[in-house]
Amino acid sequence: MNHMINTGKIGEDIAYQYLKNLGYKILMRNFRIRGGEIDIIAVDGNTLVFVEVKTRSSDLFGTPEEAIHFHKLRFIERAGKFFRAGRNNLPEAERIDVIAIDLAEEKAKIRHIKNAGF
Repeated sequence: MNHMINTGKIGEDIAYQYLKNLGYKILMRNFRIRGGEIDIIAVDGNTLVFVEVKTRSSDLFGTPEEAIHFHKLRFIERAGKFFRAGRNNLPEAERIDVIAIDLAEEKAKIRHIKNAGF
């Protein structure tokens, strides 16, 4: 379990820096409500972005993006509504992005899926 926590933290740190380098304005990390969390909340231009980060250190259990399922995306949508509550000056447009990080190689591979959905 501790290995999974460390892998997840490493992946979130990589994703955070990756998004900052792209010019995203990071508003919050690890926004929690009952039932889960949104890893990163950011603004990309005029769009509020809820980011799910999935990290894998091997492909034994599939790719990181294969771990994102319909219920997780629906949870992020619901949690996003909680985040908006009581906050002004947020962009009206919003989307969910997935950052998939593969640590199996010497250098981390990052795949950024904008506007993830089914």
